[in-house]
Amino acid sequence: MDLKAYYQKLRKAEEDIAGEHVVVVSHETADGGKAGVKTEVTRALAAMMIVEGRARLATKEEIAQHVKAMAEAIKAAEQAAMSGKVQLNVISEGDIRAIKGALRQDK
Repeated sequence: MDLKAYYQKLRKAEEDIAGEHVVVVSHETADGGKAGVKTEVTRALAAMMIVEGRARLATKEEIAQHVKAMAEAIKAAEQAAMSGKVQLNVISEGDIRAIKGALRQDK
């Protein structure tokens, strides 16, 4: 492999990518990589994956799908975290007497 040509391709690919973080879509690879997996990566990593043929830049529709899926995953994780919390209220003895007294007066 010609390293000079590799790094020239890498620099060129990185220059062509706009933004600091981009979404890439993976290709199927011989070492077990799955095709169609969307991932948000840095520009440098995206350029390396593109030059090596492991991924391509995502289309606008794929980016929108990825953002929506990530928002749903975050919302689900927050709901799961909230469901595991127990909420307690500490009531003083004086407050309990006041509540009981108010209930007796209502009857």
